[in-house]
Formats: sequence, structure tokens, C-alpha cells
Amino acid sequence: MGKSQEWKLDLDQYIRQGDAGLAEKSAAWQTAIGLQDVDGLKISEYLLKIAKEHIEGRIDMNAVKTRIQIYYEKRKGHLTDAEERTREADLVSLHIVELLGEKTFQLSPAFYINIHKRLFTGVFSHAGRLRSYSITKDEWILNGKTVYYASYNEIQAALDYDFSQEKQFPYETVSVADAMKHIAAFTSGIWQIHPFGEGNTRTTAIFVIQYLKAFGLRVNSDVFAEHSWYFRNALVRSNYNDFQLGIYATTKYLEQFFENLLMNMNHELKNRYLRVDYRDDRMIQSENAESSKCIDNILNCTLEEMAVMKVIEENPRITQKALSAVLGKSERTIKTRMGALKQKGLIQRKNGKRNGDWEILTRS
Repeated sequence: MGKSQEWKLDLDQYIRQGDAGLAEKSAAWQTAIGLQDVDGLKISEYLLKIAKEHIEGRIDMNAVKTRIQIYYEKRKGHLTDAEERTREADLVSLHIVELLGEKTFQLSPAFYINIHKRLFTGVFSHAGRLRSYSITKDEWILNGKTVYYASYNEIQAALDYDFSQEKQFPYETVSVADAMKHIAAFTSGIWQIHPFGEGNTRTTAIFVIQYLKAFGLRVNSDVFAEHSWYFRNALVRSNYNDFQLGIYATTKYLEQFFENLLMNMNHELKNRYLRVDYRDDRMIQSENAESSKCIDNILNCTLEEMAVMKVIEENPRITQKALSAVLGKSERTIKTRMGALKQKGLIQRKNGKRNGDWEILTRS
């Protein structure tokens, strides 16, 4: 871990303590701070200090926002360019933590646009507004070339189309493997539209995290905390073609990112592998160490069933009522998913209904 991520060592201590409340808040801050890397931004020492107070329960989010507001009000008109960038990182980080603490989600362009508004209010004058001009961006992994983004006069229509198509996808019937590919393609598509003048990757990341949580999935905060720049570069590669050079758009890098994010797999997420001129065969090798019994079977599940299996793995004695509360689904829905998992031979109940526990069955 480089010096620029020393903040993560400070926040990891709360996860190691084993307290669920501390771990949840620490994970949100790690995701929020890590995502600032996509634009090369770093938070202030002051934000890290009050983030730790928030994690420890000494102050609430309202106090965090008030302290940051006062901190920068005192410096208004005297910030250097570098300090303005730090201010952006601080404000957007706390806005992300606030959003991640909410349990609401809607699969719609309006919800997506509102995330941008909430993340960048007080940072950009155009927060929550669709761009009204064309853009290009020189990309390091493309040797200075750019992705072709949606024309500004077609942004709303493109968003409406992508979201309407997504609503029709039958997640309840497809395997995790197919669902992962589709999520990568959907994420790639809405990012390529690039609806906003700035802040597209951070907005897309938070939208996708909230979408995945709506399935009841647990998101590994370390992946965004440590690899947010890889996430952006994977989005670039999923939207870039140069047929003359034999370069084709691919979501394989994005799929590896999501597999690490959701399945605790250990693909090696190196940015240099994504460069169009990288020609080492090792780039396609992954450290696919199976970190849990779920990995053996998980690709045969639906996303909703995977969410159930991950919770069972963490707490084999959990009841269906408790599962319902953890995943935010009705007991009837949980019962249906448990029945499907038993029918597929992926879980079984040991030692009776009252005092038994669940076992994840490893496929032979």
C-alpha cells in the first residue's frame, strides 16, 4: 500500500475490531475516500480525523457536514488550486457516505441524475445537470486517445433507452455468471453516455453500488477503496475500439472487478494490464483463490440466491426471519430462495429446524 493510501490503515482498525456497526461505517468511508482516486484527489487530514469520530459514534453525519462546512468557510477565498481539489475530495466523500447509509433505490435515469446532484452540490455549479457540450478525454491506457462519448443532444434519450432495457433483464432466471456479464455491460453503457461535465465515474460507481445492494448483495469495500482507478480504466477499455490495430471493446476487465467486488475473488487488478500496448500473456492470469465454499457453487445461483448464500456462510445458524431483516426482503421471498437453493443441492439444514444450522454444500 502506497503512502497515498495510509488513511486506509487508520480505517481498517475498525473492521478488525469485529463490531458490525463500526465495520459498516468504516467500509462506507473507505469506499468514499478510495473513489476520489479516479480523479487523482486526496482528502484532508481534518476529514480523516472527523471520519474516525463518526465511525466511533462520537458525532453523527450532520455534525460531520457542519464541521467541514465551517472548516472551509474559514478558508474561503484563500484556497490554492491544490486545496480546492482537496475540498472537492472532502465534500464528495462525505456526500458518498451519506448516500451509502440510505436504503432507497430506484432503477431510473432520474435517480442516477439525482446521485450526481447530491454528490456534487457545493462543488460544481452544474451538479445534477446534463452536459450541453461535446467532450473528449485523453486516456493514459489508450496512449492519449479518447473514448467516443454520447452526443450531448442525445443524452436523455440514451439514458432512457439503457434503463428501459435494463428493467427487462430477467435476473431472477439467469446464473450469476451471466448476471455479472450483464451488469458489467449495463455499467459500461451508462458510463459511456457520460451525462455530466464532470464526476461521471464517481456517480456511476455509487449508483451501481446501490443497485447491487438492492439485490441484497454485500459489496467488498476494499475493492473500490484500493482499485477505483482500475474501475475507471476498465470502463474505458469496455468502450474503446481501434479495428486497424486489432483493439476491441471488452468488458472482461470490468467483469473481473465485479467478481472481486461481489464474490471475494482475487483477480489481479493492475492498471498496466489495461493499456492497449500491454502484450504480456500474464495479463490474463488471475489469482482465483477460492476464499469461500460459495465460490464452488456460486456461478450456478441467481444474484438473489447468491446474496442468501453469502449471509448463510457468515452465519450458518441464521433464521429465515433474520435473513429477511438482513437482506431487506419478505420472509416469503427468503423461503422461496432457500427452497430453490436446497433444490439445486447447494445448501442443506443440519441437526434439525429448531437448533440446527445451514451448510453450504461443495460441488464434487
